[in-house]
Amino acid sequence: MPTSLPALSTLPTQPQDQQFRVLDTLFEPSPELHELMAPVLAHQAFDSYARLIDAVGGRMSALSAANSSKDREILFGILGSHPRLGRAKAATEHISELSAKEQAQLNTGAEEQAERLRALNAEYEERFPGLRFVTFVNGRDRDVIMEEMRERIERGDVEQEVEETIQAMCDIAKDRARKLE
Repeated sequence: MPTSLPALSTLPTQPQDQQFRVLDTLFEPSPELHELMAPVLAHQAFDSYARLIDAVGGRMSALSAANSSKDREILFGILGSHPRLGRAKAATEHISELSAKEQAQLNTGAEEQAERLRALNAEYEERFPGLRFVTFVNGRDRDVIMEEMRERIERGDVEQEVEETIQAMCDIAKDRARKLE
């Protein structure tokens, strides 16, 4: 797990793989995010990681508003890169060390609760194909997270869900940046 982020002023001059490693640390590994942000990282300087993260969020929101199938494919590739909540790392599923640490309290407790969370994940993904439920856990317990998940499933508004997912991913990234700067 990375213990720090590089000085932001050096990011535009870093090799592309290093730039992508920063994105992977702040968000989750995603070839689509790399594709979306490569030109920005190579040519634009930011005065804080928060502003860089806001730029990523803005680009994702622009994809959401564009409504082309290619834009939607890129966006859903990024949003779907986030690991499922409460899921123990399986051999077939990537979960970053930071995600595992952030979700640690969701992976403990009664098996009944864990099964309920697995069922909610499946229901969510059926309701919103191509998306994963993403929320800024920030110490909240499993019952609170599952209640939020249920509300968002019942709401059934895919466009609002996309925007909330983008916002949650940015909130998580900002929290990671604060911890790693």
